[in-house]
Amino acid sequence: MSDDASVRTRILIGEAGLARLAASHVFIAGLGGVGAYVAENLARAGVGRLTLVDHDRVGPSNLNRQLVALHSTLGQPKVEVMAKRIADIAPNCRISAYHTFLQAENVRTLLAESEATVLADCIDAIACKAALIQAAQVLGMQIYSSMGAGNRLDPGQVRMARLNQTEGCPLARELRGLLRHAGASLDLWTVYSRERPRPAAPRETPDQGPGGRPKTVNGTISYMPAFFGVYLAGAILQQLLAGIEMSAK
Repeated sequence: MSDDASVRTRILIGEAGLARLAASHVFIAGLGGVGAYVAENLARAGVGRLTLVDHDRVGPSNLNRQLVALHSTLGQPKVEVMAKRIADIAPNCRISAYHTFLQAENVRTLLAESEATVLADCIDAIACKAALIQAAQVLGMQIYSSMGAGNRLDPGQVRMARLNQTEGCPLARELRGLLRHAGASLDLWTVYSRERPRPAAPRETPDQGPGGRPKTVNGTISYMPAFFGVYLAGAILQQLLAGIEMSAK
C-alpha cells in the first residue's frame, strides 16, 4: 500500500472513488467561516478542481472562527490565502481564485465560465445568494447552500434538509421568499440550524467599494461555522461519490 496522502481515503472509497473525486469540479462562493472549511475538506478528500470566489480580506474580527484568519494573513485577500493553503495540502488540486464580489450582474458568467458542476453557496448577502442560486439552477448545477450559522451555539440543532423543508431559520425563510418571487426552485440542499438565533448587534455603516451595504453584525463562536462547513462538504462528497462501490480492491 502506498504511503501517499490519499492512502487513508483510498481504504474508504477505493480507486474508483478517488478517480471520481479527482475528476470533479466544485465552485465555492464565499470563503468566510463556512466556505473555507468546505474548500479545505473537499481538497483533502481529493476533489480535483475548485473555483474559489470571495471579495473580502482577512480582518481582525475573523480570528475567532475563520480558517484563513491568522495574524500573519491580516489584510490579505481570502481567496489568495485559501489558494495557497490548498496548494500546500493538495498540490494536484487545480485552483481558480477570483477576488471579486458576487452579484446579480456577474454570477451567471462566473458560474458558466468555471464549468463547475457543483455549487457550494457560502455567502451571506441574501439578494446575491438568491441570484447565485437562480443562475446555478439555470445552468443545471447541483446546489448546496449554507444558511445562518451566526448567533447560535448548539451544534446539536444543525440539520441538512431541502430548502423547502427547513424550519426555524430566518435566513432560509427570507431566501425562500426571494426564490419563490423569482419563480425559482426551492429543491436544493441546505445546512441550517433549528436553534432560535440570539440577537445580533446593531447594523454597521456600509462598506466602501463594490457591494457596500449596511451589515448586520452577528455573534459567532469558533466551532459553529466550521461545523456547517464540514457538514456541507460531507454532503457534497457523498453526492459526488453516489453510485461508487465504497471498498478498496
